[in-house]
Amino acid sequence: MGKPDPAKVAHLTPKKKCCKKSTRCLRCPVVIHRMQKLDLDSMSKKEARKALKKARLNPAREGK
Repeated sequence: MGKPDPAKVAHLTPKKKCCKKSTRCLRCPVVIHRMQKLDLDSMSKKEARKALKKARLNPAREGK
């Protein structure tokens, strides 16, 4: 199990419900929607990984 490819995350099939954990899973509908809104073709690999990390962060559950 390696690091996920940020370009492929936008094309995954989302789960039915959001997990609402502090770090969301890759198939969470919120994460997939946030990644679809970005233009990943113009980003470098490093920028895309940072965007995926930011998309998976749940600010409501930060610090718990």
